[in-house]
Amino acid sequence: MGVYTFVCKKSGDSWSAKQHSGDLEASGDSTFDLQRKLVQSALNSGDSGAVQSSFSYITPSSAVAQVIIGGAVVAAAAGGAAAAAPAAAAAEAPKEEKKEEKEEESDEDMGLGLFD
Repeated sequence: MGVYTFVCKKSGDSWSAKQHSGDLEASGDSTFDLQRKLVQSALNSGDSGAVQSSFSYITPSSAVAQVIIGGAVVAAAAGGAAAAAPAAAAAEAPKEEKKEEKEEESDEDMGLGLFD
């Protein structure tokens, strides 16, 4: 699994990015173009697998981009839909319990009045 973090800066109409701790660099005319080039640079470094990327603005002229290659996404993809269904059901179960707890609390009178 490879995790690549880039510091991105806008200068004029173009964006440039430099890897936080490494030698990878890229530039592009837009954030979309920059992100595509960063993913390609990360893939060219030798990692393989599923790719995730994110781009988060810090200010209007600076941002942080991250490219993750491999990792947990590969495990989920290998399991197929059969693995995803139980995970989705497990994720929904706690939500229902919380909802029930909230209903119980709202039905009970706590004995505290606003003007008592």
